[in-house]
Amino acid sequence: MKLLYIGILRNEDKPAVELCAERDLSSYSRFTRTSVGEFMSLFCRTVAERTRPGQRQDVEEQSYTFHAYARSEGVAGIIISDQEYPALVAHQLLSKVLDEFLARYPRSAWSGSKAGEGCPFPQLKEYIVKYQDPHAADSIMKIQKELDETKIVLHKTIESVLERGEKIDSLVAKSDGLSAQSKMFYTQAKKQNSCCTVM
Repeated sequence: MKLLYIGILRNEDKPAVELCAERDLSSYSRFTRTSVGEFMSLFCRTVAERTRPGQRQDVEEQSYTFHAYARSEGVAGIIISDQEYPALVAHQLLSKVLDEFLARYPRSAWSGSKAGEGCPFPQLKEYIVKYQDPHAADSIMKIQKELDETKIVLHKTIESVLERGEKIDSLVAKSDGLSAQSKMFYTQAKKQNSCCTVM
């Protein structure tokens, strides 16, 4: 699970303008990072332009998912992740990022901005690092993971109890057989000893 891009774009008119963004291109070679970054920006602008205000959507392209959330204020948040990354966590992060951005920058600060005139938002760097592991960042997923682990332990415990129960049953069955054999041995030994009585 990996986050590759978090960005905020002005999408009230076309073309959409990237206001601020953070990328994690460490998994790409140095020679392709610039091209990959440009592709991400281009595709994010396209997705932001096609996302209506108030709408959330996930767009899958090859092995990537573009999570988008457009606000009625005229901005959209875009996250690019691999397909394994949980959509719920991505959309929670988008809501959080857009709320913080709009609290910091009023509409007048970004409404007339053009390409290259972004609004610095250093929290994106922190979020792209923190949310690389969605289980650690999202409390619901963290609890779900702990529940799943507990469930696995319980299943193993129940299986071992059942196996132990089967072993006890086989021991009881063997002891019943042993009891019959020991009774037979006792009676035969008694017969044998009765004919050889010492006087």
